[in-house]
Order: sequence, then structure tokens, then C-alpha cells
Amino acid sequence: MLDTLLNTLVYILAIYGMIEIIKTIYYIMECTNLREDGIYIIIATKNQANKIEGLLRSILFKIMYGKENEIKKVILTDLSSKDDTLKKLKKFKEENKYVMVSTWRKCKDIIDMIDESEN
Repeated sequence: MLDTLLNTLVYILAIYGMIEIIKTIYYIMECTNLREDGIYIIIATKNQANKIEGLLRSILFKIMYGKENEIKKVILTDLSSKDDTLKKLKKFKEENKYVMVSTWRKCKDIIDMIDESEN
């Protein structure tokens, strides 16, 4: 009985380890284009569906038509909004190559990867 329990525990830990490895590989593949020199704008939003569109259009206009060509990406993250904020963020991602939408946890991991690549 104890052997079965220990074997089950070992398998569960092995599966968890594999999931973490897969997540790490995914993050590295997803974020390799963030290793370029440049400026990254990170915007965290919560319940701002009515206001976020104007801000994003202003930023994107400056990136595309202004002198802000050193900005590489605008990373948008939603902090569990109860309104349509996330839907609007995803709409901007579909419309513009400069925009990336992520969860807060993934955004933190991206920031950590940028820090690690500079060391």
C-alpha cells in the first residue's frame, strides 16, 4: 500500500515537472522577440473598458506615425476585469502587430526573462 502511494506521488511530481518544463519552453518561444533592444510599454488594466480604447489608440498612433520608433511592443494585461476590458484588449491585438495581450502572471514571467537575458 505504501509503495503504491509513493509511486503515485512520484508520478504526480513527474507530471507536474513536465508541465513546468513545457510552460517554460512555451514562454521562451513566445517571448524571444522581446529580447531586442528597445522600449516595451506594459499596461495593466482592470475594469477600464470605457477608457482603454482612447489611450491605446493614442499610443499606437505615436508608434506607427510618430517618432516613437524605438518602442518594440505594447504589452497589455488584464487584472481580472468584470467588464469587457479583456475583449477590447484582444481586439487591439488582432488589429496591430505592436500589441501583445497576456495574463498578469505571464507578463511577470516576460519581465523576469528580460531581466535574466541582461545578466
